[in-house]
Amino acid sequence: MSDLQQQDRSASFAQGLKLIQQLGGTDRPAVLDLFESIGEAEFGEQCVGFIYGDVYHRPGLPLPERQLATVAALTALGYAGSQLQFHAKAALNVGCTRRQLIEAVIHVSSFAGFPATLNALTALKAAFDGLPAEEPSAAEEADGSVPWAGIEDRYERGLAAMKAVDGEAGEKVADGLRDIAPDLATYIVEFTFGEIYSRPHLSLRHREIVTIAACIALGTALPQLKVHIHGLLNVGGTEQEVVETVLHLAFYCGFPAALNAIAAAREVFAQR
Repeated sequence: MSDLQQQDRSASFAQGLKLIQQLGGTDRPAVLDLFESIGEAEFGEQCVGFIYGDVYHRPGLPLPERQLATVAALTALGYAGSQLQFHAKAALNVGCTRRQLIEAVIHVSSFAGFPATLNALTALKAAFDGLPAEEPSAAEEADGSVPWAGIEDRYERGLAAMKAVDGEAGEKVADGLRDIAPDLATYIVEFTFGEIYSRPHLSLRHREIVTIAACIALGTALPQLKVHIHGLLNVGGTEQEVVETVLHLAFYCGFPAALNAIAAAREVFAQR
């Protein structure tokens, strides 16, 4: 390795260490101790430098959104309780609220299932233990002030939400179920959109970032991922935010999942 490469690696590690200290609230990140204990201290430093020193500092996706995406992906994975606790605390340390994190996990229930959500809520409870009570801010309340929230009929409320978020793509999904499982279409409209998307405390843009993260983590939901990439763009998100969410999650869900997701994003961008 050249001196210049070594300097670049050292600079990335220093930047990454500073950030992970901010996220974790400790001077010595536990992940470094773990790698050192198995004789892989250098690899641990490479991970911190590359992920937290380089990727986390990329423009286009602020730290709070990166942490919401990470929490959503770890919820959908279903096997990363310890890491979910860390990133829940990290999210609080960079400006997310507990209510936003709870809403992100509840939102994932429609995509990864209730067992994954229950496990994630248990991890959040452990992360929040000992913290003082938190009142939602006015801005946070405004995030949930969607125009369809006041529609009393749940199905009509869900249809309004689906049209606003996913447009024709969402309607095509529901219509495609009419001949074989009309009740499933009704459940999707009434519960996912009529109930979940009408909840306060999380903006539509954040909900679509959370949904994209969950679909990437699942690895089996490419058609749904495409629908919700459209959804993010429909509610004010950008193509850069889509790409950055995918790149960010490569280190939590794996490069194959990221490659599949970026191919889906390419298709959506071309269609639009």
